[in-house]
Order: sequence, then structure tokens, then C-alpha cells
Amino acid sequence: FRSGKYVYKPIMNETCCPQYTIRCQALHFQTSKSHKKVLKKMLKFISKGDVSKAAAEEEPMDSHIEDVVSCNYECRSEAHVSQAELTPFSADDTESVETEDKEKEEIKEEVNVKKVESESLQIHGAEDTAAPGEPSHSTKTVHAVPKPGKGADLSKPPCRKAKDIRKERKLQKLLRNQPCAPDGPACHAGDQASLLQNSKSKTNQPKTIEDFIFTSLPDDAAHKLEVRLVPVSFEDPQFKSSFSQSAALFAKYQMAIHKDAPSECGENEFTRFLCDSPLEAENLPDGPDCGYGSFHQQYWLDGEKIAVGVIDILPCCVSSVYLYYDPDYSFLSLGVYSALR
Repeated sequence: FRSGKYVYKPIMNETCCPQYTIRCQALHFQTSKSHKKVLKKMLKFISKGDVSKAAAEEEPMDSHIEDVVSCNYECRSEAHVSQAELTPFSADDTESVETEDKEKEEIKEEVNVKKVESESLQIHGAEDTAAPGEPSHSTKTVHAVPKPGKGADLSKPPCRKAKDIRKERKLQKLLRNQPCAPDGPACHAGDQASLLQNSKSKTNQPKTIEDFIFTSLPDDAAHKLEVRLVPVSFEDPQFKSSFSQSAALFAKYQMAIHKDAPSECGENEFTRFLCDSPLEAENLPDGPDCGYGSFHQQYWLDGEKIAVGVIDILPCCVSSVYLYYDPDYSFLSLGVYSALR
């Protein structure tokens, strides 16, 4: 990792504290529920200006433990660090949780079966003891006959899931509309499955990050979010014109989040830390349009800069050097959102 022009290589057997490098295989990345929640929150805020109460009360440096577990990050540590400190849940813990859940489900099913048996015995007992011509309470209850396939009557077929019923109806409709000869052979199960699979619309597919970020907004959207990728160079007009605003935002972030003194986050400290870089800009024919080097990924909301992600774009990866944002917009989870971008 680097800080300004300094590039550090950790010496793990000599440092006092272990360091964990978080690497994400971008091509195999899958969004979790909390990731989609952040993307939806941003989309809802831009389009409608809505801010939920829970989002407004969210901590600025909120950690997302389930993301670390679900995204399969690689963590490298020293040998003296115990495995329990590295993994939030061990395999034994997961198995014990699953076993406990299964036991609870079995106990619940057993209780339901006993309840059904006792109710049926009470009904039959009431029918046997009732005097001739006298209507019993059980007779009134028996009149409420459960529908076929539902209820606790064991003589009825088991209840089917609504999802399976919809699939069957859809398949039958597709088969009726299929241009096949009336005397032709019946479709095989494999053909039916492929037919049903091909009929699925794209709306049923899970949304990707691009679907959330590049979705079309209404004309009367409450806000406008613009992301600019600016090379870190005082020769670049965009970087030079927005330097003072970037430095002021950096100072505001450092003092609010990290409790730095004003003297520790001035323009000179900002330049040394996040503007100076040992990387030289390079544009190759087979490289990205922006080229390789150090960049500031600026987030502008209604013409106001609310966050800056300092990144290095390299031939084999994108390295996140630092991120700072306006603490007034911490409810948007800008750290998570910028990482997804």
C-alpha cells in the first residue's frame, strides 16, 4: 500500500500488529443484501429525495460484517494469530447453528402432529358420546371442511406450494401455444424444463450493480449525482480548479471522523498524503480510456462535492488508497457505495 509517494511493504515477522490485506476478486464478486440496500438507498435518495429515519441515524463508520463473510475476501495474517480471530464464524459454529435450527423445526413439526391427532380424537369422541338427535359442537366444527390439498386432514393430498402450481400452469400454457402437430410425440421432461427456462423474462433475473447505478432516472428527480474521474495532476484543469474544494472537504472529514487537529489536515498535508504519487500516467492502446496512474474519483451531488475516492488504476487491479466524504452525508453509506462503484 502507499501513502503519498511512499510505498510500504509490511514485514509481518517484525511488526507489532498483524495487517490484513483485503482483496476482492471483482470478476467473481456478488452483491449481498446489505450492498443492494445501500444501492437502493442511494437511488431512492437521488430520484425522490427520501431519507429513512434508520439511514439518518446510521453511524458514519458503520461496519458490514456480513459483507466480509459473503464476498469471500482473502485475509493474510501471521502464524501466531488464532484462526478464531480471523474468521467471524468457524465451520463448527455453522454446523451447530444448522443442527440447532433443524432440531427446532423437528420439535415444531412433532408438536403440530400431536396437536392434530388430539383434535381428531376429540372430534371422534364427541361424535360417539353425543345423544341421538342432539347436535354436538364437534358437528359444527366438522362442517368447516378443509379445501382439497389443504388443512391437517391426512386423507387429503399434501399441500402444494403456490410457486410450483404457477410453474405448472405456465408450462401447460406454453405447451398449448407450442406449434406442434396434434398427433406428434409428447414433450419430454427435459424439453419441458428447457421450454420453461427459456420463457423466463429478464425481469426475474437478479439485478447487477450496473442495473442500480446506470438506471434511468425520472425527469423530475430530486437530486443529480455525477461521478468524475480526474487524474491527479496539477496540469489537469479539472483537478486544479477543484483542488481547494477537495482540500476543504478532506479537512472537514479528518476533523469530524478521525478527530484530527486543523494543523494536521491542511492543504500541504492533503497534497503530501493524497495528491503526490510515485505512479506516472501512462496511456496504452489496450488499456482503459482514462489510462493508468493515480486518480481522484469525485462524487458531485447537485454541484457540491460530497466524496472523493483516491484510487490507483493499474494493469491488473484497481487499488483504493483512501476515501473521504462529507460527514453530513454519512447516511448514504458513501464508503460502501464508492467501493461498489
